[in-house]
Amino acid sequence: MICREDITNLKTDIEGKMGQKIIVKGSLGRSKTFEKEATIEKVYPNIFVVKYEENERNVTYSYTDILTRNVEVQVFDGENYSPLIPPATEIKKHRVV
Repeated sequence: MICREDITNLKTDIEGKMGQKIIVKGSLGRSKTFEKEATIEKVYPNIFVVKYEENERNVTYSYTDILTRNVEVQVFDGENYSPLIPPATEIKKHRVV
């Protein structure tokens, strides 16, 4: 479940990375995906704007897109790309007998 604190923390992280190069990965449906290089342009209370380098197009994403993993963002730190939020770990359920 996503809580308000998760969104606030993600927004703060993204604000700190404004102007940095990122890779945006997402789904286009029916087993089609995309992966594009972009730059974080602006941050607003409910959305943030990225500018794709390939066609100079601005696209908006919501913070819940990232938290629900509909869109994956990797940030360039000068040498490598690393995920904005860590990958989800599987929680194994133990069955009580």
